[in-house]
Amino acid sequence: MVDDSDIVRKRLVAMVSNIKEVVHINEARNAREAIESFDLMEPDLAIVDIQMPGVSGIEVLRHIKHKNKETTVIMYTSYPYPEYRKRCIDESADYFFDKTTESEELIDTIIRVISSKDSNN
Repeated sequence: MVDDSDIVRKRLVAMVSNIKEVVHINEARNAREAIESFDLMEPDLAIVDIQMPGVSGIEVLRHIKHKNKETTVIMYTSYPYPEYRKRCIDESADYFFDKTTESEELIDTIIRVISSKDSNN
């Protein structure tokens, strides 16, 4: 879970923690932490904010997909502009959600992704 806002990150952790199939949640406050964490853990799923200080979440997305195309990457942003959506999809983001209006869709998607990964193992 990558977001520079402690409030948003903690809210997401609380929501995702309620999904029984979730085994571990790792948090990162910026792109550097996210990339280091990903390289150590290689998670099945990553939730990434676009706008962060320094390197953007799009760079994190690019790094994750370069290292492991199988990792599901969900971009979760307060900047749901069409040009960001297109750029993220072009960089192989699996999903793109607006923080202000699509939190329920985010959780539903996480449940579906986890269920499909579990059934493939």
